[in-house]
Amino acid sequence: MSTAIASILGGTGLIGQALVSKLCQDNYYGTIRMLVRRPIESPHPKVEIRLVDFNDTESVKLAIDGSEVVFCAIGTTQKKVKGNKELYKQIDFDIPVRAARSCQEIGCSKFVIVTAVGASSKSGNFYLRLKGHVEDAISLEPFTAIHFFQPSLLLGNRAEKRPAEKLAMKLSVFFAPLLLGNAKKYRPVDVSQVASKMIEVAKSPAQGIHRYTWKEITGA
Repeated sequence: MSTAIASILGGTGLIGQALVSKLCQDNYYGTIRMLVRRPIESPHPKVEIRLVDFNDTESVKLAIDGSEVVFCAIGTTQKKVKGNKELYKQIDFDIPVRAARSCQEIGCSKFVIVTAVGASSKSGNFYLRLKGHVEDAISLEPFTAIHFFQPSLLLGNRAEKRPAEKLAMKLSVFFAPLLLGNAKKYRPVDVSQVASKMIEVAKSPAQGIHRYTWKEITGA
């Protein structure tokens, strides 16, 4: 049985759930660790649930210790934080960056994280600027490999109701073929494709900093 360990932040979200499911079917990894804020049941015998205080670096380090790779799909929404931008930052910036630094301290050399298409610290959009700052901060860490995934609209079934997003999904699928050239990166992508590509690059010998938008994720 494989002794390779993969840890996941954000394993209960849309991408995280797909990631956990696919990792459980992947014989390369013998143990999957889900870092969570509150107790949940393990979805599979390979999955270890690790309760973590994400504001406590030592708590994060203990949870990921021994991991070959750390996947980060953690994130929130304006609705969940009720428009509180500081709280948004604590979740979408502080947690991923703290996790990346913790990886370095325990000797984990690979970090795979979901940000967003158009992420840039120079963006005028709060969300894209925040994701850009995340990428900038993590890029400073001396990992063997950092993989930034920048999907546009995600296609998949969410537990929470988002009527506007469901409408956007239907419209985006219809208009996707019209997005050509550089605009292809804004095409919607199925969450299962994102998860599969994340696992693929995590197992690859590629070094350095890499970014993946629609084209790289889908292979189209």
